[in-house]
Amino acid sequence: MNEVARDWLAAVRWDKDGLVPAVAQEAGTGKVLMVAWMNRESLALTADTGEAVYWSRSRKRLWKKGEESGHVQKIRELRMDCDEDVILLTVEQVGGIACHTGRHNCFFQRLEDGKWVVVDPVVRDPKDIYSK
Repeated sequence: MNEVARDWLAAVRWDKDGLVPAVAQEAGTGKVLMVAWMNRESLALTADTGEAVYWSRSRKRLWKKGEESGHVQKIRELRMDCDEDVILLTVEQVGGIACHTGRHNCFFQRLEDGKWVVVDPVVRDPKDIYSK
């Protein structure tokens, strides 16, 4: 990695585990699709490849969005918030599905009268997406 690349990564305020939250926002609509985590390597790969790469805390490994489903996120813009501790990815969501539940986005539950209610439909059955 060259000096310029190290400089911009050094500006990020990583948490104690070397991670930063990353918000994926759909280009065009501005809809928040999902929130995930990134480490230095995943953020650098995202910038280098133009496709979202996250850090999976549960699997403890890099996770290229769409590696199993084909629903990759093509990067349109990367931004950092004012506290330098959150990354915003403006993305083109290939296939229109960002959530592993087969929905357009991960925020498909809304609080109504003290209960979480599913308000967005499944676009495609996850069994059809993750059949590998």
